[in-house]
Amino acid sequence: MSKMINVTSPFDDSVVGEVPFSTQEEVEAALNLAHSTFLDRKNWLPKYKRIEILEKLAQIMSSQVEDLTKLCASEGGKPYMDSKVEVLRAINSVKLAIEHLGVYEGKEVAMGQTPTSANRIAYTLKEPIGVAVAISAFNHPFNLAIGQVIPAVAVGCPVIIRPATQTPMSALKVVAMLEEAGLPKGWAQGIVCDRHGSEFLATSPKTSFLTFIGSASVGWYLSSKVAPGTRVALEHGGVAPVIVAKDADIDTMIPDLAKGGFYHAGQVCVSVQRVYVEESICEEVATKLADAASKLVVGNQLDPKTEVGPLINNGEVDRVEEWVNDAIEKGAKVLVGGKRISASCFEPTVLLNPSEDSLVSQKEVFGPVVCVYSYKDIDEAIAKANSLDVSFQAAVFSKNIDTCFKCVKELNGTAVMVNDHTAFRVDWMPFGGAKESGIGVGGISHVMDEMSNEKMMVIKSPVL
Repeated sequence: MSKMINVTSPFDDSVVGEVPFSTQEEVEAALNLAHSTFLDRKNWLPKYKRIEILEKLAQIMSSQVEDLTKLCASEGGKPYMDSKVEVLRAINSVKLAIEHLGVYEGKEVAMGQTPTSANRIAYTLKEPIGVAVAISAFNHPFNLAIGQVIPAVAVGCPVIIRPATQTPMSALKVVAMLEEAGLPKGWAQGIVCDRHGSEFLATSPKTSFLTFIGSASVGWYLSSKVAPGTRVALEHGGVAPVIVAKDADIDTMIPDLAKGGFYHAGQVCVSVQRVYVEESICEEVATKLADAASKLVVGNQLDPKTEVGPLINNGEVDRVEEWVNDAIEKGAKVLVGGKRISASCFEPTVLLNPSEDSLVSQKEVFGPVVCVYSYKDIDEAIAKANSLDVSFQAAVFSKNIDTCFKCVKELNGTAVMVNDHTAFRVDWMPFGGAKESGIGVGGISHVMDEMSNEKMMVIKSPVL
């Protein structure tokens, strides 16, 4: 029988809740239930019923925004003001799923172009792919759960979500609210378990779709172990390069860079991390960014005034401190920050010209650290921005349309933001990394399509 484990606040390690920690037998039972639910085709939920359930879910969530905000913030460490945005975004995601069901359809496949295809008409139909297993990350505990679970429910896939053990309450709350909204047993389950249980869920032949959000090493490992035919979507991290041209609107840009770099203490897979600035304005940009960072309010995520909360655990503070010290030892200039504030919080930090071999230049920091580099030639800047084996969102700031188009064309990113920070996202756009950063596309409608198969029907008739 499962035991209960405590969930603690990243800020002060105070207990904010408890959840059941499932045994291997319970993990296997959950997958068996999901698989048998899918195989029972006569009891698949019709589209109108799924829409009713999702509409009811949106109503339930809308009536609990304050409680859900506090739940999300308390376990994840994201500041209250940003956690509220996360909850409102999650409600919108449910509405996006409902809307997409209205255009979730197949198409006619043309026949009759050859004698062998004469007297036939063909159509494709959309069907759920099968059992979906969602392994989620800590940094957006509520919205990630919505983004992985709701598309599955919308298209009719039984889904099991395994949230991060540090932030499990939000995902389990999503499942509980779906049940409250009328979703029958077996269609959505939340499982908190160890890595052995997670690997079992991901690699079982009973799993048809694996959606994984987290570290690249774990994601690519699981991808290599999945059963034949399992479709995989992986979302890992990047280093979010930004090119700043000489003609950029600096005063408009600085708030965007600060938000993109220090939002959720930099614990976002597309956080602004490496900013390449034309040398004649580099000092001005770096100084103004440092000034903006120095004014950010750091502290308890549940305080409505807090703009930058704690890192997810104290070990991450130690790691970020080590990486910053490594950069300083190798010649980086600290313009602001550079030190821990407490066991759980690190100062918003701006580093000028870290060396290329510094850890902050080579890896995803996933902390409140932005690196500014000067460049003479934009081709050099683009080459350095593209030098790592990751590919996710990037950005360019310039008033020159040709400069913008050049960066859009040449930056190695799956999305390039023009005059906006790299962390911009809405849930109807495609979102995902390439190369080491992942495979597959997020975004509600895109995930719904990924979780579907097309079945073709060909009709032969002499009158056609």
